Amino acid sequence: MENNKIRAAITAVGMFVPEKVLDNKYFEKIVDTTDEWITTRTGIKERRIFEHGATSDMAVEACKDMFANFNVNPEEIDTIVVGTITPDMFFPSTSCLLQYKIGAKNAWCFDVSAACSGFIYSIQVARSLVESGKSKKLLLVGADKMSAIADYTDRNTCILFGDAAAAVLLEPTSEENTGIIDTILYSDGSGHEALNMKAGGSLRPSSIETVQNKMHYVYQDGKAVFKVAVSGMADVAVEIMQKNNLTSEDIAYLVPHQANMRIINATAERMKLAKEKVMINIHKYGNTTAATIPLCISEYYKDKKLKKGDKLILTSFGAGFTWGSVYLIWSL
Repeated sequence: MENNKIRAAITAVGMFVPEKVLDNKYFEKIVDTTDEWITTRTGIKERRIFEHGATSDMAVEACKDMFANFNVNPEEIDTIVVGTITPDMFFPSTSCLLQYKIGAKNAWCFDVSAACSGFIYSIQVARSLVESGKSKKLLLVGADKMSAIADYTDRNTCILFGDAAAAVLLEPTSEENTGIIDTILYSDGSGHEALNMKAGGSLRPSSIETVQNKMHYVYQDGKAVFKVAVSGMADVAVEIMQKNNLTSEDIAYLVPHQANMRIINATAERMKLAKEKVMINIHKYGNTTAATIPLCISEYYKDKKLKKGDKLILTSFGAGFTWGSVYLIWSL
């Protein structure tokens, strides 16, 4: 590594999951499914639902958790980036609402929309701002209220999603062997038909017909998405390992997007990683979209499973299609 190179390092974390739990037995009552079917095909046992508030409100709680545990002053934050596909509203951005609610009056703000890849896309943007010297304290949040866009009559999608928010603080460091080392990101817009929300934008503005036809919910061609997600997540994770001359022995944890346990297992197998080197919380929270990766990181840090110098590979796949991987060395 270059001496004195400025890198972006994670210096604080925070998380929030709502209190309300929907377990698989709940879905047995409302759609044609079983606990065994859901568990076998997805790895999900429970998910959390945020009943009284919006995505920005969950983000606020994740930030409060961070501020309390790391003594962060909101007024010192100069940039806020929020990865989400469930913004409070089209505009203003959720990041601006978050800025107002936490009193980060000196920060400029914007959202990143990359669905399940929202956090790793955001971390590349955040990294660039920190490394360039434009940002000294950057608050990065992944948050999604997926229950707001889930169709609870569609057994193929409603079982998958939960609500959560998680936050990290990025600051510059010149310390060797720490911070965000590398990122690889991809997009393929030809996948837009397999995973989308069909109405509500300029293509199909909201109308009585779009509501009646349930076009404001998540639509997913599960088989098509599964096929490309398995190869996409695994390929890019192996690619970033090879690019940085990493072996499975070097890696402390794979931090995969928590969409499906079979995809996670396939990625770990390609990387030749033992199960204990894979961060997992899908069984508790389901797919919380942009929140899944920072939620894993925050939870494992709180459980004292992360130590300074640990090498992490983050990887995700989402609508767009979007996918990518991040290699970072833990700094806390």
